[in-house]
Amino acid sequence: MIPILVASNTPYAGRTFVSLGLAIKLKEMDYDVGYMKPLGTVPVKSGPAIHDADAIFAREVLGLTDPIETISPFVLDFEQQARLLTGELKDAHKSVLAAFRTLKKKDFVIIGGAGDLFEGALTGLDALSLAEAMKAYVLFVEPWRGDASLDALYGAAQLFGERFAGAVLNKVPDAAMQRVKQEIKPFLLKKGVPLFAACPKDRFLESVTVRQLSEILNGKVLSGESRLDESVENFLIGAMDVDSALTYFRRTPNKAVITGAHRSDIQLAAMETSTKCIIITGGLQTNEVVLGKARATNTPILSVPDDTFSTIDKIELRVGKTSIREKNKVERARKILDAEFDMFGFLKRVKAKT
Repeated sequence: MIPILVASNTPYAGRTFVSLGLAIKLKEMDYDVGYMKPLGTVPVKSGPAIHDADAIFAREVLGLTDPIETISPFVLDFEQQARLLTGELKDAHKSVLAAFRTLKKKDFVIIGGAGDLFEGALTGLDALSLAEAMKAYVLFVEPWRGDASLDALYGAAQLFGERFAGAVLNKVPDAAMQRVKQEIKPFLLKKGVPLFAACPKDRFLESVTVRQLSEILNGKVLSGESRLDESVENFLIGAMDVDSALTYFRRTPNKAVITGAHRSDIQLAAMETSTKCIIITGGLQTNEVVLGKARATNTPILSVPDDTFSTIDKIELRVGKTSIREKNKVERARKILDAEFDMFGFLKRVKAKT
């Protein structure tokens, strides 16, 4: 068994994106692949027990037959947090390693790391402790942050030492991609940091569904209920004259338009273009003409309680930080890794038989 711990030191770096994409690629190469999420942080009810939502999704997507108790052996829910604070929680590390050992016949086990390198330290389930206890190679995922990412990658290599397999640089903007591949990648390799992939920033992977927007913004759905699971990739504020607005609307696909209830002209114009939803601020409703057209075109309209600027703030806090627990996003992740990931170099690094 070759354990691969996918870790990062930045929340929403793309660990799940890389974990599932890598697992799918290995399965396509006829390796027997297992998966586990040692520290569950998104508790959901699964039968009589509590398990991690990411682990449940991974089990389904990867077609795994291992028990969910193996894939999600520990979840830090409210009850376990209380036990931790009172000193009653003593068996988390032990139970996770016991579950891990049941996967010893697998060719690879992909281990989904926590939000940063130190999350889970009090339970012994942080990345450093797990890498040592599981004798796992560490694949480090770093979102592009300019030259600061070079320090992060080199620092991770120093921290994990011989356990460090290499890195994936994620969310690289188009303008930086050439420099990353031609200058940064060879520089890092000289520093002992193999860069197996530079993955481009992808609007679809960072998109949110209309349903998720409604939940984030505490919105009321006025129309278009059957299209709530469509993805929004762009956001525009409808505060200009309608002719100027139409120009921007036509140039911007898969968008949400944020505007006030009184701007029925903007709302009608938005529905003439590729608009996934209209967000009306201030807790107000639009008029019957707009609602009639929205129902005819099946366009979702959300009424949200906050003003425009507060609504934008909430969206900015969440855009690019949504879960990859959507099968179409997993498929996009697989395609990106197919194009960008150096599988031969990775397998050679972790001494896998090919």
